[in-house]
Order: sequence, then structure tokens, then C-alpha cells
Amino acid sequence: MPFSTMERWSFHPEDGRLAHDSGRFFSIEGLHVRTNFGWRRDWIQPIIVQPEIGFLGLIVREFDGVLHALVQAKAEPGNINAVQLSPTLQATRSNYTRVHNGAHVPFIEYFNGTRPHRPLVDVLQSEQGSWFLRKRNRNMVVEVFEDPPEHPNCRWLTLAQLRAMLRYDNVVNMDLRSVLACIPTRVEPDAVGRVLDGLSEGSFETRLLRSFVGAGTPVHNMNTLLSWISDVRTTREFVQRTRPLADIDRSGWIRRDDGIEHEDKKYFSIFGVSVTTGHREVRSWMQPLLSPANHGMLALLVKEIDGTLHALVHLRTEAGGHDVAELAATVHCQPDNYTDVPEEHRPTYLDYVLDVPRTRIRYDAWHSEEGGRFYRNENRYMLVEVPEDFDDGGAPDHRWMTFGQITDLLAHSHYVNIQLRSLVACASAVYNRATA
Repeated sequence: MPFSTMERWSFHPEDGRLAHDSGRFFSIEGLHVRTNFGWRRDWIQPIIVQPEIGFLGLIVREFDGVLHALVQAKAEPGNINAVQLSPTLQATRSNYTRVHNGAHVPFIEYFNGTRPHRPLVDVLQSEQGSWFLRKRNRNMVVEVFEDPPEHPNCRWLTLAQLRAMLRYDNVVNMDLRSVLACIPTRVEPDAVGRVLDGLSEGSFETRLLRSFVGAGTPVHNMNTLLSWISDVRTTREFVQRTRPLADIDRSGWIRRDDGIEHEDKKYFSIFGVSVTTGHREVRSWMQPLLSPANHGMLALLVKEIDGTLHALVHLRTEAGGHDVAELAATVHCQPDNYTDVPEEHRPTYLDYVLDVPRTRIRYDAWHSEEGGRFYRNENRYMLVEVPEDFDDGGAPDHRWMTFGQITDLLAHSHYVNIQLRSLVACASAVYNRATA
């Protein structure tokens, strides 16, 4: 719907930002980025500004000795198929403080300290840095020892069942993938051999599980990897400045009442929507949504090094990133944005992944991103096993890491971006087939 007809949303008379009249939820503003890295080093773009830290919370409980998670079938306005599996709690501060004057957000009391629980995972993690300005959410897993109130949209599933769902397109939403990735794959050192016994020796699933549980020697130790990350964050120039939204008009962006888009029809657009639902705290509302211009590709190259499976991660800088650079997939882009870009400026390894034989692909599914802010944003997630003699060319922004090292960093904030977290969750779906 046109911006001019959106109730409670308007363009601010001073700086032009598109914002809610409560001053809460989020706003659409201009962002000026300057860096000394990459082929584009100075640009202005629209970006979502949402300074609130929300909850992405999963309640777990043991039943007959098996850990179960309480998941929600949640409808979001931007979802491809309306309803996807989400965490028990998925709420911004504006939602759970009821700025919308709507109903109470279910289960919030298990995450804000008002009901007894035992925290198992509790870490701030970033959201999409290309479209959010320094956005973070609190990813939590809490164990409860009493039955939470029943909710018609919630069910108990085992972690194995949840991971199995990741083999299907657009079933598990981005927020639940993020929380699942933060759950470490733990096996006591003296039990590793017993867990791996009975699995097919040499299979990809077995080698992947070994990489997750630390059964092998990584090519780089953690101190070396942390030093590499710190060095890049120190030496890479990265300046973010919010600007009046009107400034984007001079940078190839076109603002009309029916939306904001780039003159080249690339990157993304922003438009208004009206939403009606019977299953949310508020039954109807209006809001802007961001819609990518084309599909994304998130591919993680993996190979065995000295008998241990490693993933090739990319230390990536994004316009709205929180801490200069975070670990990302080997290939992280919208391929159609690079059709007319010189070869030297195309993402590293993109052409390899586009032409890779099917026999090299170990995981391949389509997953959509957060439907509360993005409209039908669907990406292809892939694990691609390359031969041991694969030449990585010594790419300075890439390093080989085990899956155990990646998940160790997920216990800390601002190391692993949202798309790589999704791939870690997807990888657990692969080894889940061998252990379920």
C-alpha cells in the first residue's frame, strides 16, 4: 500500500525518516558508509534502524530422558508460506512492552526473570548487516521444570525432529535456525568413540559430526583465528553515519509513494503493507517491509584437511554491521546483482559454486529470512564438499575452521553472522540423519 495511506507511519518532517508515531518499533533511515575495503568504498543506502534488543527464546524440557523444545507455528507478514516454525518466544521490546496496546506476549515470563528457569544458552547475536543498522537479538535456551501454559500454536519437538525439519524448504524460520545454531554439539571426550561407533566410517555425515565434536586437529588454533579477526577489525576502515533519508536520492535510489527502490532494480526495495491475522497479539496493523530484488546464495565450502573436515569461512563487512566484520559463509551474495560486474569484483568462489556438480553438494535447501521485516526473502543454503587438492588461493579474507570452532565462537557475541548461523544449523541436520 502507498506510504501516504499507512496509519501511524509517516515521513519525519526534519530528516525524512519513515517512522511509527510512537517512536518505537523501527524506522527507515539513510546510511552513509565509508571503508577502505572492497570494490565499493563509499555509498549511501536506506537501512532499517531498530535499536531495541529483542528475545529469541526457546523453552526446553526433558520428557522420558529426551530433551524437547517448545516451538511455535508463527505467522509473519513477509513469510513465503505464511506460517513457519519459530522459537517459543520471538518478540521485540516494543512488542513485549505492548506499545501496540495488544495482548500479552506468551511465555515472556520465562525469559525476563519472573518465572523460574535454568539458562542453557544466552548470547546477543547480530541480524542481517546489509539491511539492519547494528541490530542484535538475545538468543536464549532455557530449561523449565514445570509445564508451561498450553498454547494452540505450540508443540513439543525433539531436537532431532527439529533438525530433520531443516531438510525441507521454508519450514524452520530464521530466528529458530539462529537459536538452534547456538546449541553446542556436546559429547564427552571419553564418549566420542562410542558415539561414532556404528556410523558409516568415512561418510560425510560421520566426518561432519567429528568436526562438530572436536574429534580431530584444526588447521588453525583458536588463538590464531581470534588474532586474525582482531587484526581485520583493527586495520579495516569502516565508518557508518546515519543521514536524512532524502540523501539517498543522490545515490541511485528512487523514492515514490508506492515504494523505495534502486534505479538499477538491484539490491532491495521497501514498501508498505496492511496486515490482518487472527493469531497475533494485534489483529491488524500497517508497516513497511524490505523486499530483496532477487534470491540470495549462501554456500559453505568444506573439505578434509589432515583427516578433519573444515569449513571455509569469510570475514565479511556489511553496511550495518555491529563490529566491522563477522564470520560469514564462503559465498554470501545475491548473484543477480553481479551479472554486469567485472570478474575481479565478483564474490570469491561464486562462479565455482554456480557451476559445481551435483555430486559435490551435501546439503541444498531454500530458507527464508525473518518475515517480520522482510518480504519473501528466500535464500539457497548449500554445503559443498570440495576435493582435498582444492586451491583456495590463499584468500586473505577466508580461513578454514572446524564446525566445533565455529560453534565455540557462537557462545560469544558478534563473531558469526546470521546466515552462517543458519548454515551451522543446516549442517546439524545433515549429521542428524546418521544419528537419529
